[in-house]
Amino acid sequence: MVSLSLSLAALVFGIVVVGGFVTGVNGFGYSVIGTGLMATVLEPRVAVVVMILPILGANLSLVRELDREGLQTCAERFWPFVATALVGTVVGMSLLSRVPTRPLALALGLFVFGFLGFTQERYPLPGEEWVRANVSDTVGVKFALGLVSGLVFGATNVGVQVIAYLQSLHLDHRTFVGVVAMVFLGISSVRVVAAGLLGLYEGGGLLLLSAVAAVPGLVGVSVGKRLRPRLARTTRRVTMFGLLALIGVRLLMRGAGL
Repeated sequence: MVSLSLSLAALVFGIVVVGGFVTGVNGFGYSVIGTGLMATVLEPRVAVVVMILPILGANLSLVRELDREGLQTCAERFWPFVATALVGTVVGMSLLSRVPTRPLALALGLFVFGFLGFTQERYPLPGEEWVRANVSDTVGVKFALGLVSGLVFGATNVGVQVIAYLQSLHLDHRTFVGVVAMVFLGISSVRVVAAGLLGLYEGGGLLLLSAVAAVPGLVGVSVGKRLRPRLARTTRRVTMFGLLALIGVRLLMRGAGL
């Protein structure tokens, strides 16, 4: 059972506010930013578990940006991806308690920089255009990517592969935000139950902390959503990239024992 001092609890709540705010502004990033920051003050395994309910709450808020017709259309289009992601998530979570702290911190750091690489727009990745044109929206790719994405997300809370895939489809921003929220909402709902069945909540203490942390996280999301129309896209991206780079460096140093 993890024990928190008052100052550490305040830091945890501050982290979810920051993660929620960035997510409200950009429409994504809560899982990687929140978990990455949390893993710098808590054990990475504990950080993954604590972030389960805040991520669920944030995506429940963001999915409302899709109207009923948009939600139905996206559900019909992306159900293969979501279905296999759910399976992969449970498998990934079952491995969480077996992964040592330093390798998990190292993996989180690498995924953070992977996220930066996939979401930057200045330098096209090799084969990116071919993938977008030929395979990115096929059913087979959705099944395969969903399974891999769920496996990684279940074990690390990092959804870089989900964001990269959805960005490759060139969705308009509102639809992109709604689809990201829909995907993570479905996955996160399963994770709440799976974490309990796998004993990851450590007797209920981490479940309580996760539930309480979801509240300030929602406040951050709400503030970010209100400010989103007032901030230039460049400002939003530069701020997010800078924060993620700092998080990634810190996690790599922790994973390397520095």
